[in-house]
Amino acid sequence: MFGKRGSNGNGQFGQGGQAGQEQASKQSKVDVQTQVEAIPSVELKPKQQVKIEPEPVKPIVEPEAKRSENYYDVKTTVFNALIDTIDLTQLANLNNDAAREEIRDIVGEILAIQNVIMPISEQEELIEDICNDVLGYGPLEPLLARDDIADIMINGAHDTFIEVDGKVLNSSVRFTDNMQLLNICQRIVSQVGRRVDETSPICDARLPDGSRVNVIVPPLALEGPTMTIRKFKKDRLTLHQLMEFKAISPEGKEVLEIIGKCRCNIVISGGTGSGKTTLLNCMTAYADKDERVITCEDSAELQLQQPHVVRLETRPPNLEGEGEITMRDLVKNCLRMRPDRIIVGEVRGPEAFDLLQAMNTGHDGSMGTLHSNSPREAISRLESMILMGGFTLPAKTIREMIVGSVDVIIQASRLRDGSRKITRITEVIGMEGEVPTLQDIFVYDILGEDDNGKLLGRHRSTGVTRPKFHERAEYYGEGRRLTEVLSNSEVTDEHGNPLGEANV
Repeated sequence: MFGKRGSNGNGQFGQGGQAGQEQASKQSKVDVQTQVEAIPSVELKPKQQVKIEPEPVKPIVEPEAKRSENYYDVKTTVFNALIDTIDLTQLANLNNDAAREEIRDIVGEILAIQNVIMPISEQEELIEDICNDVLGYGPLEPLLARDDIADIMINGAHDTFIEVDGKVLNSSVRFTDNMQLLNICQRIVSQVGRRVDETSPICDARLPDGSRVNVIVPPLALEGPTMTIRKFKKDRLTLHQLMEFKAISPEGKEVLEIIGKCRCNIVISGGTGSGKTTLLNCMTAYADKDERVITCEDSAELQLQQPHVVRLETRPPNLEGEGEITMRDLVKNCLRMRPDRIIVGEVRGPEAFDLLQAMNTGHDGSMGTLHSNSPREAISRLESMILMGGFTLPAKTIREMIVGSVDVIIQASRLRDGSRKITRITEVIGMEGEVPTLQDIFVYDILGEDDNGKLLGRHRSTGVTRPKFHERAEYYGEGRRLTEVLSNSEVTDEHGNPLGEANV
């Protein structure tokens, strides 16, 4: 069907009717024979059979065995023959499944003509790899298909690392060379209207599922193109699932539900890879379906399920350094779009001022994430980001704005055993002099670790059963439930006194 010599001058393949189709099929096979006859035959030795004894341990997370150089030699030979044989312009007119079947048929013919000797399973792997190279993201496809991988880190063509269960592992995935890796990087970023090359060597992009992609290429990356992919799960996580993963206790889950339903202004704080965006996605589930929600992000990755959502994304400058749309431009503009809630994917600059203004001017329930290691540090980070915008306001005025705008700070952390926990739910009370006052509502205590190095701990209430936002919870009919949940999750010492200090 897609042999280049099988088409007539009008771009149609073969003659009309059944006879024409048979003639086109014969011609296509002749083309394949002609293209590959001149290619030297390459024999791939079958894998050595190894008896594997079952072990009562955690399953191996690496799905691929190390492949020999002969495998990649055969793959390169067959791939080149395929490119010389197939008509890519006609292939582009087919849907993905039909195109994949067509490629499989032609590659099968090439393997038969070349009399390549390899196990059936390895031959299937070879065909699948070539299909991925033509239609997808090449060697990345098996990693992108796995839902247990959180991050994919590619350091040049021959070094790929993945993060599974909070641990970084070396993957057997490799690319033919840096040019193949660069082509895949360009294919990914071009899908969102961006480009990466020597003149523009740094780029942020996203995959169709919302996974975040960062690419940096030579001359800035010395070992070849470097790409980092923060993968998103295919199914959006919920607070209930976070509870099942023990990131939060059942009582803590209820507290977060109440905070979301009573439209508190929320800042989610945490370090890199601590689960801030995942938690933000979970919290947005409690926005009412009749609310107009506007999201502002550098790379659109939030997956809101409400029917009335407007998604905005920043834009980098063009080659002339013009046309840039910053996060602050988006936040300022969405204030004119009649939002009920404003959600900022990540606050990292002067847009913090505009988000606080929105929180303080009737857009209750607005949310954002930022990088910090504690709720107290989150307040300082907000103050610093406002000053980055060149605002010449007294420090006390900025802190009063923060205290008047933010109701709750939720701290997410990735612990040293790789687990992710919600470690603090803290409310912003007010000011004492020039110092903002915070109060922990819910905390996570680390009690030790087990024989496997996993940390043991517990979530508990700090003994504050009527937090500052209790009046807001009463307004939304959640006051009694909030008091009961906080009382039931309280942990006391032998004298009946609540553990820990509430004020921080």
